[in-house]
Amino acid sequence: MKPTYWKTIFICITAVYFTGMTLHNAAIESAFKPLLVTALLGYFIVATKGIRSPLKKWSIAALAFSIAGDSLLLFANNNERYFILGLVAFLIAHIFYILCFHFIRMQVALSGKWFSAIIVGVYYFFIMSFLIPHLGLLKIPVLVYGLVISFMLLLAMNLYDLADNKTARFILTGAILFIASDSILAVNKFYRPAAWGGWAIMLTYIGAQWLLTNGLIRYLSLRNVEKI
Repeated sequence: MKPTYWKTIFICITAVYFTGMTLHNAAIESAFKPLLVTALLGYFIVATKGIRSPLKKWSIAALAFSIAGDSLLLFANNNERYFILGLVAFLIAHIFYILCFHFIRMQVALSGKWFSAIIVGVYYFFIMSFLIPHLGLLKIPVLVYGLVISFMLLLAMNLYDLADNKTARFILTGAILFIASDSILAVNKFYRPAAWGGWAIMLTYIGAQWLLTNGLIRYLSLRNVEKI
């Protein structure tokens, strides 16, 4: 199946999922939510066919654990254990994204920037200071999760000087949207749920996964062409 077919499948699944949200149809949302990133995984595998790289394996792992996280969080309202398991799945997904970004940074010899660390540090301090009074027994897991996603964002910011600006924009914007999605989810769950919260979480999350997938495909494809 061609990559364009998987793109079409992803768009169709996204449309059906948001239709379910519009109709407040939990059955449609539950059935199609895990399929969103599954379609992106199919797209990634087909688009990078024939390319061999540790980056490819880590990207696939990041998407696979994201699918696991999506599936587990479907049951989070009924049992807090599923929320924790979903958190762990996404934590592992972020660790694989960290491996991806670090691999790229080392491969093209990009140096870090002190102001990026300050920006990320301010974000982490602000969001955690806001959430800590409301976290209860989940304080340590959420603090650790926040630290991991902050580091993921920092590495994505360090990739902004990639020679291919489009790849850099895809990855950085995707990382920022992922942080935004996780932050809104945390505020929605631990502080105060907002009527628009579900839409904001999913729009930023789907946008993040779409951009990260395309950014990694583009990087792998360009590097593969350079070898020929």
